[in-house]
Amino acid sequence: MKKLLFLLSAVCASMLYSCDNNSTAPEPTMEEPHKIVVYQVFPRLFGNTNTTNKPWGTLEENGVGKFNDFTDKALQEIRDLGVTHIWYTGVPHHAVIRDYTAYGISNDDPDVVKGRAGSPYAVKDYYQVNPDLAVDPANRMQEFEALIARTHQHGMKVVIDIVPNHVARRYEGLNNPMGVLDFGAEDDTSVEYQRDNNFYYIPGEPFKVPAPLDGYKPIGGEQHPLADGKFDENPAKWTGNGSRDPQPHFYDWYETVKVNYGVKPDGSKDFPALPAEFEGEDFQSHYKYWKDQEVPSSWKKFKDIALFWIDKGVDGFRYDMAEMVPVEFWSYMNSAIKMKNPEAFLLAEIYNPKAYRDYIHLGKMDYLYDKVELYDTLKNIIQGKGSTDNIIPIQAGLADIGRHMLHFLENHDEQRIASPEFAGKAEKAKPAAVISSTIDQGPMMIYFGQEVGEPGEEDAGFGKPSRTSIFDYIGVPNHQKWMNGVEFDGGQLSEEEKALRDFYRRLLNLTLNSPALMGEYQEIHSHNRQHTEWYNDKVFSYVRWSDQQRLLVVSNFDATDTFGFELEIPNELILVWKLSGGSFDLEEKLYGKHKTKLEIEDGKGRLRVDLAPLESWILELPM
Repeated sequence: MKKLLFLLSAVCASMLYSCDNNSTAPEPTMEEPHKIVVYQVFPRLFGNTNTTNKPWGTLEENGVGKFNDFTDKALQEIRDLGVTHIWYTGVPHHAVIRDYTAYGISNDDPDVVKGRAGSPYAVKDYYQVNPDLAVDPANRMQEFEALIARTHQHGMKVVIDIVPNHVARRYEGLNNPMGVLDFGAEDDTSVEYQRDNNFYYIPGEPFKVPAPLDGYKPIGGEQHPLADGKFDENPAKWTGNGSRDPQPHFYDWYETVKVNYGVKPDGSKDFPALPAEFEGEDFQSHYKYWKDQEVPSSWKKFKDIALFWIDKGVDGFRYDMAEMVPVEFWSYMNSAIKMKNPEAFLLAEIYNPKAYRDYIHLGKMDYLYDKVELYDTLKNIIQGKGSTDNIIPIQAGLADIGRHMLHFLENHDEQRIASPEFAGKAEKAKPAAVISSTIDQGPMMIYFGQEVGEPGEEDAGFGKPSRTSIFDYIGVPNHQKWMNGVEFDGGQLSEEEKALRDFYRRLLNLTLNSPALMGEYQEIHSHNRQHTEWYNDKVFSYVRWSDQQRLLVVSNFDATDTFGFELEIPNELILVWKLSGGSFDLEEKLYGKHKTKLEIEDGKGRLRVDLAPLESWILELPM
């Protein structure tokens, strides 16, 4: 029998979710520990009502969303979905193929820009926002500041990207605060490396545009005065993914250049070491340690950028490819952010489980992507390639840091669930969504359009379908049906799509307001695999509890079969809960349609469960 896995306890006093279809879930007070729900959204795509979707289409042809499209109605609908934080993706000004010279912005070269609208991860000016997103580009910062204020008025926090590992091939800070110099402005370009250079160089070698593959032509082959197969960069800089070739490969991150954090080309570190005992220290101690240390120039520049946005009212950051930047830098920057806003939300994209604890404890990250463990495991199960048995070691291995792991089933890098390449049908991920959002204390994230089954099937230009394009101007069809013009009321959704959104609304609000989900966890799957007839590895079950609430979660991943069985609650759990013999009525909290009884006899608990295909029950046990 599995040993009890105890996560960090937290006292919750939030009210329980109402099963009334017409009611909105009560909000937890900010003093109470509660689940975090992140809604990732591209402003470029969110408010676009244009349905043309021409490959490589211009902004005028295909349309573009604006900051102002996040109206009070739109924001309230997002909040009512059960969202606490909105990650506005693609806000900092990045390279884009559109003429903004009337606003003092230089034109970007299509030879080193991916797509027509450009990659949000090739930032050109960190002290300004993307001019595409403003009704009046001259007033673009003020329009974003107004969006920050509106988001806060609707009870949600604002998260934006910081991309510390790389910047656009031609970085051009036109809006730097007084005394702030551009990246590379003071670099010694005659050497490959110098500690306070912001970039790495390849002395004596000019940059060469990558040789195209598969018939690729910038902006689809359209004539453009800068699309000549050349880009003026001499000497060449290292490319964003670390390529040291003056002509990077087509699949390298050739639109970006790598930032130097004081890591020498041989991998040795040219900055003070962080003492190992700081793993257990708070952010104040980390801040104090770095205050008198000499650190590389790039560290200071990114710290100043982060604090600039905190001063604007931004509540936190999603850090792109955080593990490509030394953990000591994160200690330095994150502690400075927390000194200004102790509640700042700091999320790292990281894919190396061996480094997780360093980036949490030494790097002072709040949350990390749980991609290569829970996401990949659930995707395999959804696709019929894996067993629910595989969830057990994942959660056991993360037990000490589970509250730091952010779970998701979609984001801009991953395939849409409804795409044929993933599941072909959005509903197939419903049991995985239940597990992702309830299995531990970590936040849950959904990607805009996920809640209405967006399939990501458009050929936008750069890149392939199955992912909604982040590089081109495009409409997002299912999401547009929910938008219903500018009504944001789901008026054009099918009944199936409405039901899917209702499922996510119920689930996210339930998780947001359940004290048990900030408490303890024990899987009961392995016990039932050994002792329960008809229970199988298409099903998964566990319990969550606090001193205020007890929940039992059981999910069926099979898309065609119903499974019925007498689910057992192990004796050790009955003892922990101090339950005596007898019968207890259980209520299903997600839809309120099912009732069952927990019968306790001889120290064991049993309850009848009959799960329809793709159905989950979240049962509340009386206290």
